Amino acid sequence: EATTLYLSNPPYENYFYSDHHIASQVVVTSPLPDSDLLVVVPRVVIAWPAGNSGVCMFFEPKDAANGTLIIKMVNSTVGSPLAPIYDDARDGYPDVGVKGVLSFNSTAALTLSILGSIRAIRDFTEGPSVLYPELQEKIEVKKLGSNGVSISRLWLDNVTTTTVTLEPSGSGNVQLTGPKPVFEKGEYLVSAYYNYPQLEQLSPADVVKDKALLEKQPQEIKALSFLSYSEKVLAGAWRFLTYFGRDDMLSTLLLLPILSDNVVEAVIGSVLERINRTDGSACHEETIGDFATFLNLKDGIHSTAYRCDYSMVDTDYFVPILMHLYFGENGGGRKRLEALLATPAGEVDINNKGLTWGNLFIILARKIMKDTAPFAAPGGQTRENLIHLKEGHDTGVWRDSIYGIGGGRIPFDVNVALAPAALRSIASLAREFGSSALGGYAVDWAVLADEYARVWEAYTLEFFRVVLPELTARGRLENFVKTCDFYNGPSHANLLDADIAYHALALEGSDGIDIVSVMNSDACCRILFLNGTNQDRLTKYLNDTSLSVLRPFPAGLMTPVGLVIANPAYSESKAIRQNFTNSAYHGVVVWSWQLVTMVRGLEKQMGRCSSLDRPDFCDDPVVYNNVKNAYNALWDTLEASKDFLSDEVWSWRYENGEFIQTPLGSMPPPPGVGGAVESDIVQLWSLTFLALKRDENLRS
Repeated sequence: EATTLYLSNPPYENYFYSDHHIASQVVVTSPLPDSDLLVVVPRVVIAWPAGNSGVCMFFEPKDAANGTLIIKMVNSTVGSPLAPIYDDARDGYPDVGVKGVLSFNSTAALTLSILGSIRAIRDFTEGPSVLYPELQEKIEVKKLGSNGVSISRLWLDNVTTTTVTLEPSGSGNVQLTGPKPVFEKGEYLVSAYYNYPQLEQLSPADVVKDKALLEKQPQEIKALSFLSYSEKVLAGAWRFLTYFGRDDMLSTLLLLPILSDNVVEAVIGSVLERINRTDGSACHEETIGDFATFLNLKDGIHSTAYRCDYSMVDTDYFVPILMHLYFGENGGGRKRLEALLATPAGEVDINNKGLTWGNLFIILARKIMKDTAPFAAPGGQTRENLIHLKEGHDTGVWRDSIYGIGGGRIPFDVNVALAPAALRSIASLAREFGSSALGGYAVDWAVLADEYARVWEAYTLEFFRVVLPELTARGRLENFVKTCDFYNGPSHANLLDADIAYHALALEGSDGIDIVSVMNSDACCRILFLNGTNQDRLTKYLNDTSLSVLRPFPAGLMTPVGLVIANPAYSESKAIRQNFTNSAYHGVVVWSWQLVTMVRGLEKQMGRCSSLDRPDFCDDPVVYNNVKNAYNALWDTLEASKDFLSDEVWSWRYENGEFIQTPLGSMPPPPGVGGAVESDIVQLWSLTFLALKRDENLRS
């Protein structure tokens, strides 16, 4: 049975189709009257998860003003609006894909086609318009029948061919007199297909435990199904249709209450399979399909073998956190753990042949223990011993755009939250599952990992803590509003009645900035993944976090369209204020999963007030009420944002005294950034709100 889904996010119209042969997404883009025409252009993307593959076609009006061409996908006798293509006439893999009818409101020229890899498409749309001659020169444009056009390209593997055809459907006419096909006003049947091995998709009924969700949230469960396969779970559509270790694990942690075992174990298994057996690093992102062959050839290797990026420093730590939560706290249990860890490795990463997933997990856990040992050692609590980004890499955490953490080398979230939480999880796995999980290391690590965690919890926060005297903070807010290009509303400096305290994004930033003093939302990771046992520290941290949530931007992080993930208003650095804008991918924008993580973290901490180890903050009426009010403010925002909550990220414009929610991809990029970054309409970690339920007992 086919699954279809339509999601609108103007100027992007998204259509999904999947059955047991093919999974496809089609994105049709047309400029709106107020679109920036340097950013939003007429375009059709057809994307396939298998091989992270696709087609991208750019159009322009032939004899009319720029911005006037409107492309639409229309219902027809062909499909509603999409229908499958399946043809097994040739040897090898069958041709699979989708077809549907496109309409043009005026004569359109096809100015550029990119066929093959989503990575190649993204390098053009998001970077400085990079095209790879090795990939473009093999594109063939031919006449099809009496009045159609066929555009095809043989992949570098010399086996796979991607083809897209356009033919008039009742009206229209194709002119093919030059290198750019021209389509007169009318309707055209577009068919896109390729011969490549497909993934085994999990149906909507297979991805969740509670089948009632299929009725309550049908669109979101269909979206989750589109990203879920027996071999792995994908990060987002259309730009991230492949394995991303951190994104997959973080999403799974937040979705655990509703996910089926099939999905959770697909995620854990995909991460274990891709661990680097040499140094224990978990893979951040895989490169597969045509782009893998392309990169291999650049290295002088004639191979279609996949490649993995091991540059991130946060991915490793999520592995034990997720495994402990699933197999331990959530009741996955010893049998499932032992069965999963007994799986022979090497199906995807041939370098891991001869090992099991269990062997690879121990190699990764050894790496974590080794990397965290220097800071945990007596007298080792120095900045040098904190976790740094890897040498030669400018990014290494979830904020992985070039200015995501202000050029910092020592990220906040890894050091104060993920490293200690991973250590606690290793200790718990060792105690609960012993050698089944951690082999001969289990006895030692059951004690040692907890000892390490205690030191990391106790001594990392102060490295990042920023305290500004009230008058200084007020002055910086006023200055920010005066000099800001994207916000001219109230500074809210009048809301400050004491010194401001928060935690910096990172240390050792670019331009000689020692502390990247950007207020941010990453505090959510510590309150969700760690309980915290030092009462003074926990109370202070929760209070600082809650106040940053409660205060309206630019005094805090809250806006009517959601909690922004970064606020540079308190920084005295001009460079920081210029780089963290409402058009930057990790700037003053809203990320759905951070909203969810913050609300879950606050709820978890308040839940401890009913436990035997009741924390002190529960009996401090000021702090407890701040936490509770922050929780409710976030929930109010979540409920108000329901129409775009499944988006990966969104931005805003400030006009006539109001915040107006705006797709990030329609905003011009900040200075020095190659291209606007488009948000995915479906992002795994933006579906995490499916596992959220407001605690009515906490409602203010």
